[in-house]
Amino acid sequence: MFPALVLMFAATLYRVGYAFFGAPVAWANFSPLAAIVLCGAAHFPKKTALLLGAGPIVVADLFLNAHYHAPLIDAGMFSRYLSFALILLLGFWVRKQRYYRMLFLLAAALASSFLFYLITNTGAWMATADYPKTFPGWWQALTIGLPGFPSTLFFFRNTIFSDLFFTALFVFVQTSTSRARITETTPSTVRIPIHRRQS
Repeated sequence: MFPALVLMFAATLYRVGYAFFGAPVAWANFSPLAAIVLCGAAHFPKKTALLLGAGPIVVADLFLNAHYHAPLIDAGMFSRYLSFALILLLGFWVRKQRYYRMLFLLAAALASSFLFYLITNTGAWMATADYPKTFPGWWQALTIGLPGFPSTLFFFRNTIFSDLFFTALFVFVQTSTSRARITETTPSTVRIPIHRRQS
């Protein structure tokens, strides 16, 4: 578990560091937090999953809002936290799967990307005055976004890539750790020499 916790801590630092190093547009929405929430719920005890899921999200939001001189609590937090809550439930659902769990986890990572995309952009459509409160306005929020910014589908693509990448990285770390633990606890075979009795 320890390497996975280190991975989660490093991934949280990555999200905060992204903003402090200029937030390059090409890497926008390439974030590990959804994968942290999903994998934590799928592999760790529930209390640990809640702590490791909510902790990095809240801490990173506080740092980023302070960095951008935004209110500590903004309107976008509701849609983001709703998304992460549903992703947490997806992780708990994956935990209950007895067979093909890794396959379900990757499918849940894709579902997480879609949930985050749909909920957060719908929240932006509702909260942003620049979007008409009509179906075309909602569709604009889901596709081209606002003028002067990359399209919403660009951010969605990065979300999918990051969720799959960090989920796969988490699985790799967990699998490598489990194999190492099994190797360490397996007793080595001791060969006892058999001496032939001479007459």
